[in-house]
Amino acid sequence: MELVESHAGVGGIDAHWLHAGGAPVLYLHGVPTASFDWLPILERAGGVAPDLPGFGRSGKPAEFDYSIRGYDRWLEAFTAKAGLERFSLVVHDWGGVGLAFAQRFPQRIEKLLLFSTVPLLPGFAWHRLARGWRTPVVGELLMGFSTRWAFRRALPAAVADRAWDCFDHGTQRAILKLYRASSPEVLARAGERLHEVRCPALVLWPTHDPYLGEEFGRRYADALGGDAELELTDAGHWSWHERPELVERAAGFLC
Repeated sequence: MELVESHAGVGGIDAHWLHAGGAPVLYLHGVPTASFDWLPILERAGGVAPDLPGFGRSGKPAEFDYSIRGYDRWLEAFTAKAGLERFSLVVHDWGGVGLAFAQRFPQRIEKLLLFSTVPLLPGFAWHRLARGWRTPVVGELLMGFSTRWAFRRALPAAVADRAWDCFDHGTQRAILKLYRASSPEVLARAGERLHEVRCPALVLWPTHDPYLGEEFGRRYADALGGDAELELTDAGHWSWHERPELVERAAGFLC
């Protein structure tokens, strides 16, 4: 399926996104990647994948509200720009900000596909790296000491170098602001209406994610209000890059 790149002003941001075919599917990436994270599924199932503000080739202004609420409001503007009135939503990691949008507009979500996603659920405690990012000065030092080598160790080979090439000061600032705006209490409050999202859902959750435990896959499936199917996968955080069969599983669900 042919990929097309687009640029336009959206919600005060110079936004960049990829789209393929005409399928009404919205893909939301996490940290520290961008729309290219979704290429295996996007090329198979089609849809629209933006670089969220602060990431990839989208604008990274200091004044943007890098928080769950800020991204939620920006997604409202982006879906209007992209002509997505009713659509399937695919999220991974911090792409889970899209679940805030889904709770405000549950009638607009046709299907929901979750890969390991930041838990908008009670009882979650940030992993060690996130705790460092949330700490003033420590977070800035961690960003400053990041290396391409570390990215290659932590991220899939298909995206590591591209993520590093986009990891400028603007992205580092966006990550720090997002994590610092997102205490466990804020996350829990942001998911209080997940039961109102009643569309069919598929939760593809890895069993070897060093950041997000598999118990949160089960808890997401229980919290959603519709028919939610949980499938645990022997993989790490970017499971569909490790397990090509998950690309077909995702495409089959979306199509």
